[in-house]
Amino acid sequence: MKVLKEATRKGAHGSDTELSTKVAGILARIETEGESAVRDLSEQFDKWSPTSFRLSQAEIDDIISQVDPLTIADIEFAQTQIRNFAQVQLDSMKPVEVETLPGVFLGHKNIPVQNVGAYVPGGRYPMVASAHMSVLTAKVAGVPRVIACTPPINGEIPKETVAAMAMAGADEIYLLGGIQAVGSMALGVEGLMDGVDVLVGPGNAFVAEAKRQLYGRVGIDLPAGPTETLVIADDTVDAEMCATDLLGQAEHGPSSPAVLLTTSEALGHATITEVARQLETLPTADVAGVAWENYGRVLVCDTNEEMLAVADDLAFEHVQVMTNDDDYFLENMVNYGALFLGPMTHVANGDKVIGTNHTLPTQGAARYTGGLWVGKFIKTCTYQRVTNAESAVMVGEYCSRLCAIENFAGHKAQADIRVARYGTVEVAG
Repeated sequence: MKVLKEATRKGAHGSDTELSTKVAGILARIETEGESAVRDLSEQFDKWSPTSFRLSQAEIDDIISQVDPLTIADIEFAQTQIRNFAQVQLDSMKPVEVETLPGVFLGHKNIPVQNVGAYVPGGRYPMVASAHMSVLTAKVAGVPRVIACTPPINGEIPKETVAAMAMAGADEIYLLGGIQAVGSMALGVEGLMDGVDVLVGPGNAFVAEAKRQLYGRVGIDLPAGPTETLVIADDTVDAEMCATDLLGQAEHGPSSPAVLLTTSEALGHATITEVARQLETLPTADVAGVAWENYGRVLVCDTNEEMLAVADDLAFEHVQVMTNDDDYFLENMVNYGALFLGPMTHVANGDKVIGTNHTLPTQGAARYTGGLWVGKFIKTCTYQRVTNAESAVMVGEYCSRLCAIENFAGHKAQADIRVARYGTVEVAG
């Protein structure tokens, strides 16, 4: 493999000690001081301290009425695509029951979690689409209560985000941001909101660290890091498209890795030149340029097989494939968040509108998990039933002996009482 451009910095993994300590202190304040702490934090970080953080239905209706009708139509289109695909995924999840021995029935049920909290970021990029990806997907899964938080932006209500939350089916909407939002949703704050069972949604480093620390007390969607994009390309596409796809995700943040993996050295050099050209006019060049300088890479391989091996080792969040054999990567690649196959699709499609979920694994987590989907909001719970005495005795005898090996006398007694009750076989002492 030949390196045409190397990153000047390495990606950060895990949590920064100073950041972790700060987040832990804020979460402790929320837990001990309740609403007064939340209000103080909101005033400190967002200059926002309304009479009520929760929007009333009348307020929500008024906000939606102020949104451009074309924007409402665009949100409806995106949500239709996301709802339809989530429903297809849900329909693929079937309950099962099987009779493994005469009168021995084993099964599982799919049960939605009861309370979900969705965080939708604001700031420079008010991520309206995150409302679809989190709130809507949870509602398709059958979650009875989905609450959603988003911060005010420069003291203003993010109208499009609130509209998207409401249209997605949020049961409660709060104008609340940052650690104070995710902490309140996870822990519950008397007089403000009841807690949730699962916390989802992207956010900045503080939100990501808060979710990490809250995991265990609540479920979370994914460990979160900077957005990553990998473009796998050959000479079937041009440098302009490759550069556009790299910068289109590098603009997420100054530490977002963007990598071109190619079998064409000429394309690699041309893409480096084209990135520099596009950065001269890109409105988000102040962010994307830093990301490209510090974390951008261009790697040249000899074959598709070598590109596949490198891509699986990187295990990136977004993988754009534009080669002479895209299906090869679909059939053989195993470590990725989401694939975008062919030049007619792109990562922004997945981020905003096409129907798949944009909350995806980063920092190598694609080695062991996929992204957010309807199944993340569902617990697959097993059950068993024995209705045949002969089978109860037979299985019980195996169980009794296996418990004895492990010195679990109480476990053994559970098996033995049933062997004695339902059979005539003498139980060994």
